[in-house]
Amino acid sequence: MGRAYQNRKESMAKTADAKTKVYSKYAREIYVTAKSGGVDPTGNLALRGLIERAKKDQVPAHVIDKAIDKAKGGGGEDFSVARYEGFGPGNCIAIVECLTDNPNRTISDVRNCFTKTKSKMGTPGSVSHMFDHCAILSFASDDEEGVLEALMMADVDVTDIENENGMITVFAANTDYGKAKQALADSYGDIDFAVDEIQFLPQTSTTLEGDDVAMFEKFIDMLNELDDVQNIYHNAEI
Repeated sequence: MGRAYQNRKESMAKTADAKTKVYSKYAREIYVTAKSGGVDPTGNLALRGLIERAKKDQVPAHVIDKAIDKAKGGGGEDFSVARYEGFGPGNCIAIVECLTDNPNRTISDVRNCFTKTKSKMGTPGSVSHMFDHCAILSFASDDEEGVLEALMMADVDVTDIENENGMITVFAANTDYGKAKQALADSYGDIDFAVDEIQFLPQTSTTLEGDDVAMFEKFIDMLNELDDVQNIYHNAEI
């Protein structure tokens, strides 16, 4: 199920010009995760994984700490999750995840990205059924049988396990993310995860050629320019 899953999620490029946006996106997600699940990473595994991912993307500690301190205050913005889906250039499929404090603004901005790239935003459920919503945990190990046993003993809904080049990648139901991570920690201690995320993985791919390639790149760039957009998932192959 992995099959180059890293390439199916688009995020801001880590260039100097984009760093501010990257920090802002992480800060917003850390704030929302801490506010909803608790500010202690020990008890909030989603927050812990997010902080670890932010550090790997070189987000400064003061940005992380400020977002958590803001969540401790209990006030602040009232962000909500918004998810949009539709058909992108070349008839590829796409899911756009946002955190927004103004849904009307966000849906208008996202729809504009679809419209200006000859794409079509669909209704909820129009393409999401063509993705698998998975928790993905990847780490250095070759103990596939031990990993599977630990997860099954914890009653984790494992959909697939890959064992390649000394790396184990676990795919589980998105709702079992915390349970899967805890089961691995209980069995293997403090793991340095190479991948620690919940993603939408497409069940099929769509190959783009010719003018569709440039239009797709414009589509992704326009979405990444929006402050509310957190993640973009698609099935395009170039």
